[in-house]
Amino acid sequence: MKFSTMLLLLLTCFAVVVEAGSLDERFASYQEKGAGSFDPQQGQIIWQQGVLHTKSGKSRTCGDCHGDDLTKPGKHQKSGKTIEPMAPSANPQRLKDGKKIEKWFKRNCKWTWGRACTVQEKGDILSYLQQL
Repeated sequence: MKFSTMLLLLLTCFAVVVEAGSLDERFASYQEKGAGSFDPQQGQIIWQQGVLHTKSGKSRTCGDCHGDDLTKPGKHQKSGKTIEPMAPSANPQRLKDGKKIEKWFKRNCKWTWGRACTVQEKGDILSYLQQL
């Protein structure tokens, strides 16, 4: 086996480990903060849950911006900006960066639900998205 081929294989394996590590680190962090085990079905329920927005009087869900098919791009309701697909199968960059995950949870939970997500909700949502 050529050195370059072996190096490429090692780097590919390392990338897979790093990708898994980011989500595993998120899950561990949430559990250290009091979350229990995470449930993808509960994550899907949370994702689809409508919450009445007090100012607008309209119900909001995660799907309002991200769409029903998470393998396709979404569109932000307020700004009109395109949102890349949430499904890691369609967007390999999704769920890789812990800082970005936390940044977007902070913004999107507040915008959608009018409050911060709990660590349990974050873990359940990530476990749901991880399987897409």
